[in-house]
Amino acid sequence: MSKKTLYIKMRLAKKHKQNRRMPVLAVVKTHRRVQYNKFQRDWRRRKMRIKEA
Repeated sequence: MSKKTLYIKMRLAKKHKQNRRMPVLAVVKTHRRVQYNKFQRDWRRRKMRIKEA
């Protein structure tokens, strides 16, 4: 995938932003009801399955 289309690039950018841990402030503020980021992904374990539109 040496030449990325704009669609693929935008999807990859969104997934990159989602792949962060939950801020500590959010965990403290919700009294640990929200503890982890459900969108977090490891590049070895879970693939994204992005297709060309």
